[in-house]
Amino acid sequence: MSTAAPNSGQMPRQIPYIIANEACERFSFYGMRNILVTFLVGSTLMAYLPEAERQLAAKDVFHEFVIGVYFFPLLGGWLADRWFGKYNTIFWFSLIYCAGQAMLAAFTENRTLFYLGLFLIAFGSGGIKPLVASFMGDQFDQSNKRLAKIAFDAFYWLINFGSLFASLFMPILLRGYGPAVAFGVPGALMFVATFVFWLARHRYVHVPPATRDPDSFLRVVMTALKAPGNGSGGTFVALLGVALAALAIVGWLLNTLGAASFWTLAFVPSFCLAIVFVMAGGGIGASMQLDRARGTHPDAAVDGVRSVLRILIVFALTTPFWSLFDQKASTWVLQGYDMAMPQGIWWWPSFLVKDAAQMQALNPLLVMLLIPFNNLVLYPALRRFGYEPTALRRMTTGIAFTGVAWIAAGVLQLWIDGGDSVSLAWQILPYALLTFGEVLVSATGLEFAYSQAPASMKGVIMSFWYLAVTIGNLWVLLVNAGVRNEAFTAQIATTGLSVAGFQMFFFAAFALVAALIFGLYARRYPLQENYRPAG
Repeated sequence: MSTAAPNSGQMPRQIPYIIANEACERFSFYGMRNILVTFLVGSTLMAYLPEAERQLAAKDVFHEFVIGVYFFPLLGGWLADRWFGKYNTIFWFSLIYCAGQAMLAAFTENRTLFYLGLFLIAFGSGGIKPLVASFMGDQFDQSNKRLAKIAFDAFYWLINFGSLFASLFMPILLRGYGPAVAFGVPGALMFVATFVFWLARHRYVHVPPATRDPDSFLRVVMTALKAPGNGSGGTFVALLGVALAALAIVGWLLNTLGAASFWTLAFVPSFCLAIVFVMAGGGIGASMQLDRARGTHPDAAVDGVRSVLRILIVFALTTPFWSLFDQKASTWVLQGYDMAMPQGIWWWPSFLVKDAAQMQALNPLLVMLLIPFNNLVLYPALRRFGYEPTALRRMTTGIAFTGVAWIAAGVLQLWIDGGDSVSLAWQILPYALLTFGEVLVSATGLEFAYSQAPASMKGVIMSFWYLAVTIGNLWVLLVNAGVRNEAFTAQIATTGLSVAGFQMFFFAAFALVAALIFGLYARRYPLQENYRPAG
């Protein structure tokens, strides 16, 4: 480990560089992300499609992009932990990120190069996502650890601050100055973020990559699946998962070659579905015969893997939440364009809000208000009434509130489909409900996971948490593929609902069922305490 200077109980001088880097990067990311669907629907990139199909196609591109952003943390975390260390991995992935942002601004009329830019952003952003917060934590030691909370509070607050202003101003730039400028500003901020991060390169504490762990999560799982013993039901389940994954990839390949029209999924959802099959089969199979790994691996490592597998069930049940949450930047934006901009309402900021995409700014604004409200007012009040808002109870409630938010959005869609002029101001209700659910799920999920996983498995947990977001967006792509089927859309028509209305109520039911199952599982979950000792 190399350290530029002792901390002596003070705030490390390099922390402002990391926080400034994160603020610029988050503005850059949310700036381009929140205008992506709006741009695609009206761009020449989708001119080859009939107008009726462009919204679904734009949603597909958006959610495939989000899938990449939350899949590549697996790669970034592995490279940092095993090979290059956090600083080098963050810096090099940031340069890739900058290149992607530059391509978006330069190639707004070239579909291939624009999509390549999106891939580079997903690759770069995903690569640094699991590293920046932990790299900041590396800068503190025992002498100043009390100041770490201040730094992390500023870190999280600036994430939402950057998202707020990006959501407000990027749609205005897109509408007033065109896509080159609208994508160029986030690109310029990403260059600033990378430059600021590089400036303090000699001040950082650099923790070297870890040595190879013979008792890692994956090694324990593989030992459990391979070790001989009575019965091989777990091994069979794992192999079944691999076989289903192979079928998903083969189905995509045959469809690409024109030999399997029954398989309608593109590469990204096919690949993600393959990951789901492998993880489900491997996880269930390993849990069935995990004790076979004892002796080859220490009991602590085996018990740690069992803890992680239990946590993965919790994560799996949060994936419906992510499928709903990330559609605020796709489905809800498109709904907003079918609504009327408020006129003559005294409290409506008409001088500022001129585009439906700007409604996304409500999310970070409410997050900054709800977190202190929950911690200072709501949770203490519940405790006074004898109800302890544990992490699992908060997450159960959060998933349910997300479902209620989509019921509200579905009711708005019914009004729109009925020909009524619906004010955009009504979207405040579903956004408020969704954000309350987000605070209860997202802000609580990692706290819960870290408390349950042993120290040696905490890095694995971070990767799986991000992967849950990827799988959540996979469900959106699968539903989008379903509503393209003529027989299915004919069935939807018999209900009297539009496709958009059906999707909203479907996703609401999806979340509410997930909340019910989550709550039942939470009642039986064996809680652990794996915080590190004080001092």
